[in-house]
Amino acid sequence: MAVSWNYDEMPDQAGRTVMITGASSGLGLVLTTELARRGATVIMAVRDTAKAAAVRPSGDVEIREVDVADLDSIRRFSDRMHRDGRHLDVLINNAGIGAQTRQLTPQGYERVFATNHLGAFAVTGLLLDLFRPDHDPRIVAVGSNLYRRIKVRTGFEDLSAADGFAPGAAYVKSKVANLLFGAELERRLRLVGSPIRSFLAHPGMAATPMNDTASGLVQTAFLKLGGAVFSRPAEQGALALAFAATSPAAQTGVFLGPAARKKDIRVHFDPLAAPADDPLLAARLWQISEDATGVHYLRSEDLGGRV
Repeated sequence: MAVSWNYDEMPDQAGRTVMITGASSGLGLVLTTELARRGATVIMAVRDTAKAAAVRPSGDVEIREVDVADLDSIRRFSDRMHRDGRHLDVLINNAGIGAQTRQLTPQGYERVFATNHLGAFAVTGLLLDLFRPDHDPRIVAVGSNLYRRIKVRTGFEDLSAADGFAPGAAYVKSKVANLLFGAELERRLRLVGSPIRSFLAHPGMAATPMNDTASGLVQTAFLKLGGAVFSRPAEQGALALAFAATSPAAQTGVFLGPAARKKDIRVHFDPLAAPADDPLLAARLWQISEDATGVHYLRSEDLGGRV
């Protein structure tokens, strides 16, 4: 199933508050611009507030500082959001990085996995009570369709990558975690009867600043060839993410995104494939994430062991 959709079809967002991590460039900045244009109050959750201020679009847009790789920064951010009495209607966990070398966060976790998954897990859990139940609350996990083409090990216990680090595998592994988390979040939300829905979306291969992290002949050649054949502008890549965040036609339990062919920018409703469709692996990752972040929510014991 696929549908044609564009930003002009986005429902009026007046009265809704949307938070976007990694909002100062690439997909996040496109989403900020389009959601603000449709009347949303947008919170740009960014590491570099000066950079965000320089590109801040017009509209009701607020800049708040958070480094999603640093759990202490996330907790300070959450404390400020609660202290200021803010509420949320949509959270788009967009922040993501790639890296060429193994780097550790202040908590000792490998930085790509910590940024792309652990940060999203912690942000979601710490802000879950801020969602308004009567404003179509949504959470969007941003994955990558590379997981279908590049198979990686899904043992998530080695959070510091002490047993070895490979740039491409680290990125894809973190994106598999995004899908497992988003799908498991939806399952747990349904078990407690929450009005919040968890959507899974991807931009296809989009031209974003993250591509600039490539190095070496192999990666550079791959991105040049992939860019020529598959890559689309960030504005097109962000379409599926905006669709997941706003459209009444969006569905949970499927992977929303464009086709591989860059001329096909329809939003496709693709079923999850292995290993992202494994509920046992998703439940194990949830427990690992709770232990790593110290953020506990929608716990198995609180759900009567039903997950």
